[in-house]
Amino acid sequence: MKKSLLALAALTAFAGVASAQSSVTLFGVVDVNARSVKTGSTSIKSLSTDGAGSSRLGFRGVEDLGGGLRAGFWLESGLAADTGAIGGSNGYVTVNFNRRSTVSLMGGFGEIRMGRDYTPSFWNYTVFDPFGTNGVGSMSGIVNASLGSGATTFVRDNNTIGYFLPALGGVYGQVQVAAGEQATGQKYLGGRIGYAGGPVNVAAALGKTPKTGTMIDDYTDVNFGASYNIGFMSLIGQYSKRDYSTSNQKTWLVGTVIPFGASSIKASFVKSSGNAANGSLDAKKYAVGYLYSLSKRSTLYAHYAKTDLAPRTAADTTAYEFGVNHTF
Repeated sequence: MKKSLLALAALTAFAGVASAQSSVTLFGVVDVNARSVKTGSTSIKSLSTDGAGSSRLGFRGVEDLGGGLRAGFWLESGLAADTGAIGGSNGYVTVNFNRRSTVSLMGGFGEIRMGRDYTPSFWNYTVFDPFGTNGVGSMSGIVNASLGSGATTFVRDNNTIGYFLPALGGVYGQVQVAAGEQATGQKYLGGRIGYAGGPVNVAAALGKTPKTGTMIDDYTDVNFGASYNIGFMSLIGQYSKRDYSTSNQKTWLVGTVIPFGASSIKASFVKSSGNAANGSLDAKKYAVGYLYSLSKRSTLYAHYAKTDLAPRTAADTTAYEFGVNHTF
C-alpha cells in the first residue's frame, strides 16, 4: 500500500511538471456591426462583421523542450460572426484554418515557422493604419491587392518557411519564402525589418511574387511605415507601392490615434494614384472613428469614411458602421 501511494505521488508530480511545461490556449474575436454603404444612388444596409478587428477562432500551444528550446503550433480560422460561418479561402480552396496554420521551433536564435502564415510585406499595412485592415475606415479598402496579376500573397500565403529575429534591443525582422507548388500567384519571397523603442516604431518591407502560371510578370510590393507617440496622441504615416507589368499603384497615409480615459479617437487621410488594366486607381479617402472600452476585452465603436474616386465620373462612396468587438 505504501509503495502504491509513493508511485501515485510520483506520477502526480510528473503530470504537474508536464502540464507546467506545455500549454494550449483557446482564443478568438467576435466582432459584429450595423453598417451602411452608399455608392452613388445605391445604398446597402447590413449586419456585418470585422469592423474593429477580424472575427476569428483559434488554438495555439507551446511546449518547453528544455535547453531554451520550445515548440509551438497555431491554428486560426476566420469567423463570419454575423452568420456563424467558419473558415474561408486559402487562395485556391476553402479550408477551416484559413487565417493561420503553422508549427514553430523557438529559442535564443529566434523562431523558425512553417505553414500558412501572414506575409512579411503585409504587416505595415495593418500596423501603421489607425483602422488596421478592418472596417470601413481602413486604407485597404482602396488598395488594389493584386493589380490583376493573380497573386494571392498580399495578406497571407501557403507553404511558407519563415525566420523571425530574436529580441535585439528593439530591432525586429523576418524573412519568408513560399513554394508555389504550380499554383498561379502563390510563390513568394519577402522580408521586413523594423525598430520599436520608446515612442518610435518604424519598419520597411518588400515582397515579391515571381511570375508563375498565367502571370506575365513579377508582382512586387514595397512599403514603409512609422509611428510616434507624443504622449497624448500617436502620429502615424505609411507609404506603399505595388507593381505588376504596366500596372502600378502608390498609396500614402497620414493618421492619428488620440486616447483619453476609456475612449479613443482615430482618424486618417489616404491618397492613391496609379493605373491598372481596368482603369485609374486615383482616389482619396477620409476616415474617422470613436472607440469606447467597456472592459479590457469588450469595445464599442463607430466609424465613418468617405472615398472620392477619379475620374470624377465615378461614383463616390460614403460608409459608416456601429459595432461591438469582444476578445477572449
